[in-house]
Amino acid sequence: MSKKTGNISKTATNAEIDAFIQKVAMAPVLGPSGERGRLIFALDATASREPTWDRACQIQGHMFQEAGSVGGLEIQMSYYRGFGEFRASEWLTDSAQLVRQMTGVFCLGGQTQIEKVLKHAIAEANSRKVNAVVFVGDCMEESVDELCRLAGEWGILGVPTFIFQEGDEPIAMRAFKQIARLTGGAHCSFDSSSADQLRDLLSAVAVFAAGGRKALENFSKRAGREVLLIAQQVK
Repeated sequence: MSKKTGNISKTATNAEIDAFIQKVAMAPVLGPSGERGRLIFALDATASREPTWDRACQIQGHMFQEAGSVGGLEIQMSYYRGFGEFRASEWLTDSAQLVRQMTGVFCLGGQTQIEKVLKHAIAEANSRKVNAVVFVGDCMEESVDELCRLAGEWGILGVPTFIFQEGDEPIAMRAFKQIARLTGGAHCSFDSSSADQLRDLLSAVAVFAAGGRKALENFSKRAGREVLLIAQQVK
């Protein structure tokens, strides 16, 4: 299935958002008390995402800032693009540094490399505890069976993967939902008109990784409707 180009018009329904944030609330809290949470932030940087890339960078920087307000978070940014290119940053604790790295990345045409994202996440988690993985992408052009095999291996490590799908490409959606389920995470779709929604949901995952359910509940008191439902589920 080739990538779609052009404007995306569909956003997540309220039911999909509710299901996503309920899964965030039910995900296991990992890591000993007093340590910074660790989150791998993986991005599809292929050409189909270029129209929304700059806006996404701003939203994702906000995610880091929210997590920092509840005790700190280490984020490792990874991305794929072009012909077989996959890169991962060092572990970052400064939101400005994350934004600088992200704004230095430009999109290049190429096929998806989600397999590399999963293999990298497994290696990192085997080296040191990882609390959550966030993946933002729009398409899937790989073997679903192989991705599900890796997701199952990842799931055994007990680290939830939260997948934000830009648009509604059906093959990608089926694969993303399977990966999220196998890892104990969640899937949610978004479009260019739902920037505030995406900002709050990304921030909710980051706050959860940094401070657990209590921090998530406190964050929900000043966030939008979607995040408020997380606190209700926690209770």
